[in-house]
Amino acid sequence: MTKNVFILGFILVFNTLFLFAQEKEELFEGTSNIQNYTPSKLLEKGKWDLKWFNNLYTQTRTNANGENIDVPRSNFFTTSLEVFTGISETKKWNAGVIIELRSNSFGGQSTTSVFNFNNELGKSRTGIGHIAPSVKIAPFEILPRFSIQSSFYIPVFDKETNENGYLAQKSFIWQNRFFYDYTFPGEKFQLFSELGTRLFLGKKNKNNDGSFNPNGGFANTSLEVAPGVFLSYFPTSKFTVLSYVQHAQLIDLGNEFSQNYTALGTGTKYQLSEVLNIELLYSKFVRGYESGLGQSFNMGLRAIF
Repeated sequence: MTKNVFILGFILVFNTLFLFAQEKEELFEGTSNIQNYTPSKLLEKGKWDLKWFNNLYTQTRTNANGENIDVPRSNFFTTSLEVFTGISETKKWNAGVIIELRSNSFGGQSTTSVFNFNNELGKSRTGIGHIAPSVKIAPFEILPRFSIQSSFYIPVFDKETNENGYLAQKSFIWQNRFFYDYTFPGEKFQLFSELGTRLFLGKKNKNNDGSFNPNGGFANTSLEVAPGVFLSYFPTSKFTVLSYVQHAQLIDLGNEFSQNYTALGTGTKYQLSEVLNIELLYSKFVRGYESGLGQSFNMGLRAIF
């Protein structure tokens, strides 16, 4: 019941924001890239957007069968490179690619052990996870701050879990992210909303007789729905502080597994130069079902030119 109310509430907020449809497509005068080029904003033709994003998740607690329990520390590091460019004169289409590298460590090792990038028996695993060709569109002329990013993630590794441990979801993933943002009068506050979906495709990790299938994936034949809301405050056009709430609901479509979690976070962004900006984010997983109850540390560099 709670999860349905949460998702319904997000949809109502999302639709309410559409009332601000009479927007100006030109950039805000005197503002920076962190204010103008939110994920909702598409690039002009010939312009490039390069983002290097790093996420470190660590946990010593998890939820299993509805019970929160202590577990040996495990750590999951993802570093990704996203490259997009504008391909239409009307700023309605962008095209790009996303590449992910993973490094994980297990069995009570320190949080920073992932930066060794080792493959050690039962202790750590590293490798390229997915490559995702992507497109981004702004489908409505009256809503230039509403866009959709569609990516198809292709796994480039053999097994989800091997003798070294878990790497990433062994899935072909069709991801769609719906973005919308609104800057309040005075340009000091900005509300950004996202609704993400991920459809996991591939073999199940259980055979028909219940035995483990090492070539499958635990989330395959599932759909994830993930809403999020971010509120930013700009003391200056080059600096912002923000807070956010995100929820993810994995819906079973035949794999006999489902999970969900909710995270709260805070962060900051700063425009280092006309081209380059940096962001730092922290989030805490405050609740979950069949999921970890850890925290994540994030750092990103983004160049637009």
